[in-house]
Amino acid sequence: MPKLLLKATVALLCAAPLAPAAAAEGERVTITGEAIDTWCYFSGVMGGPDAVVGSAHHTCALWCSAGGIPVGLLGDDGQVYMVLKIEGDDTSNGGDTQLAIASHQITADGMLYKRDGINYLVVAEVVADDDIVRMTHEDFGTVPGFAIPEPK
Repeated sequence: MPKLLLKATVALLCAAPLAPAAAAEGERVTITGEAIDTWCYFSGVMGGPDAVVGSAHHTCALWCSAGGIPVGLLGDDGQVYMVLKIEGDDTSNGGDTQLAIASHQITADGMLYKRDGINYLVVAEVVADDDIVRMTHEDFGTVPGFAIPEPK
């Protein structure tokens, strides 16, 4: 009888649904920084994180956002925040909201979630949009990935 009870207990435990993992606690934040395209920022395709900002990268940022590459916010604090959603836009990872702010310096108010060393940001409101403030054409050209050489 004890073997039967043990088998029944094991079977019951295996059939019981596992408790869901605890969701990360969020914190209300206001962050100012540049809306970046995460693929180019992290891969260094535009010459590394210092080059992947501003007006020289704007066209590429639009292409990536339209293609569904997640948009991030490179905060003035040097941290990168993965943007999950903006102002209730369910297609934020590649929608019109992201295209409108690509390469712009913005101030975002929302919820910050941290998990496994990654900052996730759900933006409730873009409270300021200062347009593109990093004019980097002189250093990196206007075509993504190509510097325009000086005439000789």
